Amino acid sequence: MTDSTARPRQHQPAEPCPEDVWLIEVADGASRDAGGVPVQLLGDYLLLLADAAIYGRQVKKRELDAVGLLGRQAAEQGISAGRVVQLYLSAARRLWQDLPMVVRSRDREAVRAAAAAVLQVVDKAVATLAEAYADARRDLVRREETQRRELIDDLLRGDSDLGALVERAEPFGLDLARIHQVALAAPSRRLPDADTAISALEAVVFDRLGDRDVLVATKDGLLVVITPAEPPTAGHPSSAMAADTELGALIHSELSRLRRGRPWRVAVGRAYPGLYGIARSYEEAREALTMAGRLNTDNPVTKAHDLLIYRVLLRDQPAIVDLVQAVLTPLTQARGGAGPLLDTLDAYFATGTVATESAKRLHVSVRTVTYRLDRVKILTGYDPADPTHRFTLQAAVLGAKMLNWPQEPLPVPG
Repeated sequence: MTDSTARPRQHQPAEPCPEDVWLIEVADGASRDAGGVPVQLLGDYLLLLADAAIYGRQVKKRELDAVGLLGRQAAEQGISAGRVVQLYLSAARRLWQDLPMVVRSRDREAVRAAAAAVLQVVDKAVATLAEAYADARRDLVRREETQRRELIDDLLRGDSDLGALVERAEPFGLDLARIHQVALAAPSRRLPDADTAISALEAVVFDRLGDRDVLVATKDGLLVVITPAEPPTAGHPSSAMAADTELGALIHSELSRLRRGRPWRVAVGRAYPGLYGIARSYEEAREALTMAGRLNTDNPVTKAHDLLIYRVLLRDQPAIVDLVQAVLTPLTQARGGAGPLLDTLDAYFATGTVATESAKRLHVSVRTVTYRLDRVKILTGYDPADPTHRFTLQAAVLGAKMLNWPQEPLPVPG
């Protein structure tokens, strides 16, 4: 067999030469073995095997580079690495079985040398193929991650071109015509292995929702989850609250399984329709996350719905600042500052004005609690035990926590 008869032609004539038929059959058979992987991904691989078996020719670098390009093409076409490798191994096996009698008629040493030459080509070609495939997949992942991050940024900003966003969201399975809500997850310190966390959340949220209309990414050190949501049942708005609770608990439970990042804090915004609804839900979730941290809530999952009263208070910030300043700034005169007295008031109100329970929560004695409450009465003129004073003090304490006072100075009226 000459070199020309062993080469599969790129442009096959209408009736291929009989000498070429066996190579074409080898390629077709290998494609079937690999589940229908296109024979074009073999390139000149069969030629390299035939030349190695018949002439003992070693593979050259430029030929391996061509195999590498085929590996990248396979990755870009979304064909699995296993199927591509199977195509190449099956082609080698079939070619060796179907080699013309010119090889089989040789003596034992010649056959052994031919087999060694073929195995060397298979080894180098498959290694090159797999390495190029892996490189291409990494490039694709990096490209997709960049696109995902840019899409998340534009969705959460809410001021991008709707038509362009719809087109960019489609590859991620996101239907912007649906109702969506946003959940945020904050780790205890800095965000740990983001890829692991994203993969874990995607898997569990996909399983819960049963479709692809979910997007998970990172932004500003937080994990962002955009999910579809069903509108609340007419006359039963509690159904939306229950769904928020379920989603938040699901995210927190899954993240708590990870080795790093614990304890996690999760906030869930309310569900809204359309593109701008995503941005609105995100702002609610972000505000809820910040508020939960300042309020030091015990529950690691916070729903924006539960913080509506605080949002109402903050809408009139000048009034809240005035209340805190008028009622609580006298506490700064206490030894140790206002902090211990504010913590005591917070615990006192949270436990239903029960001093013994407040002491347990603060890990101090009951006598310390009563002493601090007396100091509040003396310094502010408001008695925490007096129902007529209690509302003013509690509103002022909540306002101080929302404004992060006294850790931060009170805002100056504009």
